[in-house]
Amino acid sequence: MKKAGIDSAPRRHGPTWGEFLSAQAHRIISCDFLHVDTVLLQRLYVLVFMEHRTRRLHVAGVTATPTGPWVAQQARNLAIDLGARMDTLRFVIRDRDAKYTQAFDAVFHAEDVRVILAPPRAPRANAICERLVGTLRRELLDRILILGTGHLRRVLAEYAVHYNAHRPHQALNQRHPDSDPTKPTPIVDLTDRRIKRRPVLGGLINEYEAA
Repeated sequence: MKKAGIDSAPRRHGPTWGEFLSAQAHRIISCDFLHVDTVLLQRLYVLVFMEHRTRRLHVAGVTATPTGPWVAQQARNLAIDLGARMDTLRFVIRDRDAKYTQAFDAVFHAEDVRVILAPPRAPRANAICERLVGTLRRELLDRILILGTGHLRRVLAEYAVHYNAHRPHQALNQRHPDSDPTKPTPIVDLTDRRIKRRPVLGGLINEYEAA
């Protein structure tokens, strides 16, 4: 077969999952739930979305009762927030959690976005969102005591601003998600300049810039 120029083991299927994610990154958004227990032992649920191309974080909502209608409404809110960027998306990746209902999927179908279900017990299929959840826990939620729903919303909102506008991301060549990828990252000579520190979340996180 080799003499005839035929590969003895030709590919019998389409691209691998990793190849699909890489090729379609600019058209994918993924979502996941995480839970947070308050100091009063109330369990709260957080729905987050991440745009794969920009790694932009969207904290969709926080609730103690993630009912089907509530989850579907967060999808509608996301579509409104994304605006024209919604037209660039073609796929949304989610797991098979029962909190996602047909009404949730219908929001994306109406925008001509295909819903892709991750296989059961396969967290790596939604690896980018899984890493986001891990980052939220390591950098924020494991380091602060949450008092209640309002407190968690405020904490996540402040962290999302930091994450999108200041936190460097390895997959983006150390740019932050809100940066313009068409513009080169400026190189600043710090020899004769002071560094200014800005505390975020009461000093839990610090941002630095040239003064």
